[in-house]
Amino acid sequence: MKWKILVSAPYLQPVISEYRQVFEKHQAEIVLPEVNERLSEQELLDLVGEIDGVVAGDDQFTRKVLERAIPRLKVLSKWGTGIDSFDLAACRELGVAVKNTPDAFTHPVADSVLGYILCFARMLPWMDVQMKNGYWGKIPGRALNETTIGVIGVGKIGKAIARRARPFGVKLLGNDLVDMPEDFIDETGIKMVDKEALLAQSDFVTLNCDLNPSSRHLMGSEEFSIMKSTAMICNLARGPIIDETAMVSALRQKRIAGAALDVFEDEPLPQDSPLYRMSNVMLAPHNSNSSPKAWERVHENTLNNLFDTLEGTLE
Repeated sequence: MKWKILVSAPYLQPVISEYRQVFEKHQAEIVLPEVNERLSEQELLDLVGEIDGVVAGDDQFTRKVLERAIPRLKVLSKWGTGIDSFDLAACRELGVAVKNTPDAFTHPVADSVLGYILCFARMLPWMDVQMKNGYWGKIPGRALNETTIGVIGVGKIGKAIARRARPFGVKLLGNDLVDMPEDFIDETGIKMVDKEALLAQSDFVTLNCDLNPSSRHLMGSEEFSIMKSTAMICNLARGPIIDETAMVSALRQKRIAGAALDVFEDEPLPQDSPLYRMSNVMLAPHNSNSSPKAWERVHENTLNNLFDTLEGTLE
């Protein structure tokens, strides 16, 4: 075999048999470790010594791991978009290429955000629980055209959320470091404001940022104190964007009304997390990308990125 490939991406592993011919075509041996969401630094240190390329999930490719992996390791082909778990500076310094699939899950993630907002606005899950417990009682809800949605991070997913929300008649506020195109502002009616103004005015706050040094703990105690006590926050981006301890405190003290979370500071979410016991929190296991058609596109793109890069190193 020409190449030895570590496949740690948890969405590709269950269907790896469907792609064995691709690996055989490129004379590549598959290394398939057991993965519980992602591989830690120590797990990778035990695996990478003879690996030429990786089909990676959110694995901890630290400098220590990368130094152990070179000179054989040529490419980290990320399954999906986020590459915040890789030490990118070390990758550049050591000559390890990093590839990903931008815009991989824009539509399912944006759909999920709007779904959570509708659930909280109309109180759908809570009415269902009450009815099934034998209680016939009215729970006040809100029509979306009575509310303001604040979008922090107006990239591809943020724009898709705004476009989905606009037909409901909501007021849209946005916050981003990048200036928005005039045609998008005209299309959606979104008003770009600073973060503090967005937090103070929004009934629903959705976080759609990449994880980087400037966005880590973007939402902490100070930010939650600015939000309306009736507002909810939605994070389907990256867990560490929120200071989880500060959010739990804000929820317990009723400084905010609720949260919808698909991502967490530690994943899988530890069983002793207080979030499991909060009735005003909706939880999901980092699964807002759920879409078989999108997964298939990402499988193919990730493998193309992997082998195009590896074979380019032979030229």
